[in-house]
Amino acid sequence: MVDKRRLSKNGVRGRSIYKPSVPAVEQASRILLCLGQSPSFKMRLTDLCRQVGIYKSKGHSILNTLKAYGFVEKDPQTKTYSLGPALIFLSRHVLDNLHYPELVTPFLDHLAKETNGTALFGLIYGEHLLVVGKREGNQNIGFTIRLGHRFHITLGAHGKAMVAFMPEAEREKILSKKRVYFHGLEISRLNMRRLRDELTKCRQLGFAQDVGEITPGVNFVSAPVFGVQEKVIGCVILIGTFAESLIEKYGAKTAELARRISYKLGADIKSFLRDGKGNHLECAA
Repeated sequence: MVDKRRLSKNGVRGRSIYKPSVPAVEQASRILLCLGQSPSFKMRLTDLCRQVGIYKSKGHSILNTLKAYGFVEKDPQTKTYSLGPALIFLSRHVLDNLHYPELVTPFLDHLAKETNGTALFGLIYGEHLLVVGKREGNQNIGFTIRLGHRFHITLGAHGKAMVAFMPEAEREKILSKKRVYFHGLEISRLNMRRLRDELTKCRQLGFAQDVGEITPGVNFVSAPVFGVQEKVIGCVILIGTFAESLIEKYGAKTAELARRISYKLGADIKSFLRDGKGNHLECAA
């Protein structure tokens, strides 16, 4: 067995220098995450290495290795790099074996059919929301959002719904960032005073809304989903061309459904299992 302890100059064994991580693997992981989080699909070697914090020679070697296994692709004309097709296979395998889709599908199916809209379930993944569940209620009007699609965590109704129920310190940290998209992809449209009022209202009603602001003619309502220790782990989103007058009704339905999913995921929802009027709801096991 290899002794991982080191010897000091005087021959006395000192503290272990063993580290439970491999630098090259860590750097490769950071490169993949950087590519995945970049606003542009492709990145130059110089920009990629600068953001990750490694030398270009090191970055070039890592990218060549990732490219050999299909995790990264290189455009020979622009000399830029992007995520490769091998990641699709891996992500599909993960999504296919998650218990989330099986758990949430009956709930989403019920909401979609009852509202004639599109119901989504997403999980927080870094600074994004990853769609892992989807059901269509209207076969004539659909939205091309596939499983595995990522939204920015602050975008529109779902951003407001999740951030509103985060701990204050975490919420303020997100609100202090320069690039948030609660009121659309144009940063200049953000109204912080209005946003704070919307977050307060969301905490009172249990859901947030977006009336044609992100996509003209399309309305969104969203409610947070909690996991163990009542931590926000994702949300339910309802999308449709339904009338603005139905938002309060559909918002309440979405909030109730999100609470029931939270219960199934182990959250202690007794303290917040209420409808939009403050009345207690029956908790179905």
